Amino acid sequence: MINTGKLGGRTLFVTGASRGIGKAIALKAARDGANIIIAAKTAEPHPKLPGTIYTAAQEIEEAGGKALPLILDVRNEQQVKSVVKTAVEKFGGIDILVNNASAISLTPTLQTEMKRYDLMNNINTRGTFLVSKECIPHLLKSDHAHILNLSPPLNLNPMWFSKSLAYTIAKYGMSMCVLGISQEYKGRIGVNALWPKTAIATAAVEMLLGENSSLYSRKPEICADAAYAILSRDPKTTTGNFYIDEDVVKQAGVPDLTQYACHPENADHLIPDGFLDIPFDKTIVWSEHEKPKFQTTSCRSGEIARLFREIESHLNEGIVQRVNAIYQFNVEGDEPGTWFLNLKYGKGSCGRGDGGIRPEATLIMDSKDVLDLFAGQLKATSAYMSGKLKINGDLQKAIDLEKFMRSFNKRL
Repeated sequence: MINTGKLGGRTLFVTGASRGIGKAIALKAARDGANIIIAAKTAEPHPKLPGTIYTAAQEIEEAGGKALPLILDVRNEQQVKSVVKTAVEKFGGIDILVNNASAISLTPTLQTEMKRYDLMNNINTRGTFLVSKECIPHLLKSDHAHILNLSPPLNLNPMWFSKSLAYTIAKYGMSMCVLGISQEYKGRIGVNALWPKTAIATAAVEMLLGENSSLYSRKPEICADAAYAILSRDPKTTTGNFYIDEDVVKQAGVPDLTQYACHPENADHLIPDGFLDIPFDKTIVWSEHEKPKFQTTSCRSGEIARLFREIESHLNEGIVQRVNAIYQFNVEGDEPGTWFLNLKYGKGSCGRGDGGIRPEATLIMDSKDVLDLFAGQLKATSAYMSGKLKINGDLQKAIDLEKFMRSFNKRL
């Protein structure tokens, strides 16, 4: 999406801007000649995460903007106050706040340590509230005041709470800040939320879904373009909205979203993001050779047992060498039971029970969804992000299982 120059000379305070979506938004605004406060924790190179506030500042300056890198932990009240004060002294005020800093842990209740709960809620909810609180007095002096939170629509479908309650509470806290502050300062500050429709290739997503996650993700630039479009609008009439990136860029005149896919050849096979009740057939379009070989519109008695018999008949040493993992399926619904799938030893094996082998990944699903998964009608990544699939253990091993399922489907 082409820059219009509407953010030229504006000052943006962006939390978590050293990498990922935050940096992409900062770079987009910088091309207009905006001033960017890069407020993030990473001052020294991280062994696993790319970028620091200083490397981001260099990129912003090269893109045409003015950068002020400042070390900020949004949990620290005194540090937030000090950084906001320094930013105002440097650029004379703040026009736009982007609350991007966030922490994530997609763990069920019993697997969520309280220090992880506190981390997510202190960064996501409390941090967003605190940074907003300190920036609002300066935003009120601007004639183009915006707050944009990278948070989801408030979807009360219980599925999003049952899967990873602590994270949902933390992200919805950010969204409630949008709901409340937009009404409190209506007509003076435009306060909105932005959320991606699909997975975005960031360090956080790679941590969750593995190094191959970019194959089914979009670039951060789609969020940057969407943010730019929102922040270019009149804040007096653009407030209290929960925007989805894809909808915004389409409305801005981008008809073909293939350019945003990390791998354009997979543009129709993207992982849907959480908190959005998107039908799978609207997000994933199977190519001709991937169409399901058997129907699973209902789960008849004995279908799960038949499925595992079919799987066992196709196992071989080649598959074991490629997958190299042990799985357990805790099946719920019409055909409840426990099944194991050994794709690590010998020629492989599977059957009812745990097989006497400790699994590396346990998949918990409804019986119909298990059948859909092996039929090719449901992607493991999509099922996980939507809550149809719960995973205990090695998440990457569970996602890798999809390769075997595709090859198995072709043999049926």
